[in-house]
Amino acid sequence: MPKSPPAPTDPHAPPLSRPVTVEELMRRPDEPYELEADADERAALAAFDAIPAIGALKASFKVARHGKYLRVTGEVRARVTQTCVVTLEDFESEIVEPVDVRFAESAPRAPEARREPEGRMSRRRAETLRAEEARGRAHAPAPPPAALEQEGDEDPPDPIVDGRIDLGALAAEFLALGLDPYPRKPGASFEGAEPEPERDSPFAALARLKAGEGG
Repeated sequence: MPKSPPAPTDPHAPPLSRPVTVEELMRRPDEPYELEADADERAALAAFDAIPAIGALKASFKVARHGKYLRVTGEVRARVTQTCVVTLEDFESEIVEPVDVRFAESAPRAPEARREPEGRMSRRRAETLRAEEARGRAHAPAPPPAALEQEGDEDPPDPIVDGRIDLGALAAEFLALGLDPYPRKPGASFEGAEPEPERDSPFAALARLKAGEGG
């Protein structure tokens, strides 16, 4: 008797999923919920994030109630392989990304693929922006009060879908946030690259034009 074909996989399923009910999470508020991605999940995540490999991925979360929200805090740790933008060689690096996300009850809906982290940024990006803002403030007028109020606003809460929080999808999201978009192997530099030809400023070109007219 011929074997039946395997059931098709869900193309919209997240590469890493650990949906846990809020009821279960609240039964152990002081006990961290820990997860570890297996080899198949790591391979799927590496393909999803367009990197050569993920050697290890672990996450630890705690959940606490804050008013009408649930707050998930913790840390995602991973060992990833990326391709150096300078040498084009693969190299390993460690990622440690802190997690602090609010969740709120929402209307039941079907599970979705892992969303792009549009409203969040990695710790590396946040530190870079703070440094850039600090340099800008040293040479810029004070922002209006409305702008100051917006700076302190928190991200909107993520939805609790069907009474569950997908901690696996959350770990995958923060792994993606922690990836360096321009990975560089330690010690690699652009020193060997040919310098780009210098471009004349409009003032230099104008000066040459006037010199030619005068001659």
